[in-house]
Amino acid sequence: MNKKKTLRIIIDILVILLLIFLDQFTKYLAVAKLKFNPPHVLIDGVLELNYLENRGAAFGMLQDKRTLFIFMTVIMLTVVFYVLLKLPEGKKFLWWQVFLCLICAGGIGNMIDRIRFDYVVDFIYFVLIDFPVFNLADILITIGTVLFFIVILFLTKEEELQFLRFNIRRDS
Repeated sequence: MNKKKTLRIIIDILVILLLIFLDQFTKYLAVAKLKFNPPHVLIDGVLELNYLENRGAAFGMLQDKRTLFIFMTVIMLTVVFYVLLKLPEGKKFLWWQVFLCLICAGGIGNMIDRIRFDYVVDFIYFVLIDFPVFNLADILITIGTVLFFIVILFLTKEEELQFLRFNIRRDS
């Protein structure tokens, strides 16, 4: 691995660690300030901070499937790390790097909660549309995933994906 790629990977790791820290810190504050207290209204009828222990996935689906979620997260993180390691140099792939770091940090942030508590701490609630309560890790995963797929589907040519192919050689 060349120095430039090594530096890029170190930067990726530092960004991921910073985002995980922010996620865990906001969850710490949610537990400290919101647990056992009424919701904290930020914008009346629109946005409030409301403590919730989510034992499921997005929208509360698949309640109490902790092992499944941890397994799926490990698989997802393995794929993300593989792509980050294989990512070619150049500005074209900078956005990939950013979006994959967001996905990775969010996945690790929620996995930490599942391992520590058996649930994920959620606390952001859009009252206006009665959207399920979520957290910073969920925001990172959602933004990273949506933008990553937009870049892949609409801004990436098929030949630019060649770096992701497995090269299996058969000696005949």
